[in-house]
Amino acid sequence: MTVHTTSPQFKQNAARALHDPQLQKALNNVKQGFIDKRQAAADKLPEFEALRDSARDIKNHTLEHLDLYLEAYEEKVKASGGHVHFARNADEAREIILNICRDAGAKTVTKGKSMISEEIGINHYLEANGIRPVETDLGEYIIQLRNELPSHIIAPAVHLNATQVEQDFRRVHTHLDAKRDLSEPVQLLTEARAVLRERFLAADVGITGANFLVAETGTSIIVTNEGNGDLTQILPKTHIVLASIEKLVPTLEDASQLLRVLARSATGQEMSVYTTFSTGPRRSGDADGPENYHVVMIDNGRSSMLGTSFEEMLRCIRCGACMNHCPVYHAVGGHAYGWVYPGPMGAVLTPSLIGVDKAGHLPNASTFCGRCESVCPVRIPLPKLMRHWREREFERHLTPASVRSGLRLWGFFAKRPALYRFATRAAMATLGFAGRQRGRFSWLPLAKGWTKHRDFPAPEGETFQARWQRERNRRAA
Repeated sequence: MTVHTTSPQFKQNAARALHDPQLQKALNNVKQGFIDKRQAAADKLPEFEALRDSARDIKNHTLEHLDLYLEAYEEKVKASGGHVHFARNADEAREIILNICRDAGAKTVTKGKSMISEEIGINHYLEANGIRPVETDLGEYIIQLRNELPSHIIAPAVHLNATQVEQDFRRVHTHLDAKRDLSEPVQLLTEARAVLRERFLAADVGITGANFLVAETGTSIIVTNEGNGDLTQILPKTHIVLASIEKLVPTLEDASQLLRVLARSATGQEMSVYTTFSTGPRRSGDADGPENYHVVMIDNGRSSMLGTSFEEMLRCIRCGACMNHCPVYHAVGGHAYGWVYPGPMGAVLTPSLIGVDKAGHLPNASTFCGRCESVCPVRIPLPKLMRHWREREFERHLTPASVRSGLRLWGFFAKRPALYRFATRAAMATLGFAGRQRGRFSWLPLAKGWTKHRDFPAPEGETFQARWQRERNRRAA
């Protein structure tokens, strides 16, 4: 199955997003709703930075010994009465899931929020094969009604407002009173809860993602704030856990440490409202739970990242902190990135999974301010990894010829410091003289990309290098 992505059109997507007043208003919620809460939660925990170091080390250790932990996890799941299925790619994963659903005689499948299910396009695949998937996370349910991808990995519908949601509910929930009042968010929530409760009860199969898979016990862990994940995995007769291979951690103690940084980094909570541990099918004496328990482990390009410059990206625990703090994401939102994973983590992961030829614009859409790395709970050096993708793009001649020529010209001067200093002084003097009247340029021959949208300020004073040397000499005197 071909990956459907608009990542190659990132520039056009971003331009539309910048001129969408409703989207721009909605994106303010990201800045206001996450940043301060995360900082407050981190400040309340004196050992937060030490926990980040520990989380990084746990993930690094797991990746170094991933083959051993995969085997250990599979053994524990089987011992508990469950089944583990390994899928090399999206096609295999979809086929495995479809066969499990058919064996269960499924007509309706409920789903807890899962980014990997978005990655493999399982909803459309099940629909094409006569099985109705129903998203149960409120945000995912809303975007399913709109046939959209999530615009954020923890707040899928953050790009929408209440009026748009009301319009979608009235369009789809036609069996309800057309005159009902949906003017308040609580009324929208109540309606969604009532509609989804019927779906929970009718579902034959429940599919959840997994925040962590514990090799020590064969346990899957999901973190939610709505409780929909519990209903998805407990009520149906068959529960499918859908997870990529890097979700493994060695022990329950390791998982507990990662949970301490996950919610704080994601939503500013000490812990999410629901943290649910699931180990195998229902046992004799259990009050509830599925009769059948399946785990579908998906590679889909992850193993090819092991041992490379991009292995560190596999530490990601999907908290969304990088996009919550990213000025580029704040400006254009998640859909501009063109696929499942937006923001800085998407700028690294998406080229890894679908190719830099399709997603090369994403690592270039960064100011390299470093805010993403500074808040990552597992300390992924996202700016460094984006630079690596820029290097790959340049090496494969995927960047425009004008850009490559410009970089070669700059490189020629940069390798010759004396010539570089002379050239920058000459350029400063020339531009300063030419722009002395207006103080800026509305057009420059080698800076049309800049001057198309803003004026270029005329240089003033000396070059940075000259000032640096002067200050250095002054302090040494």
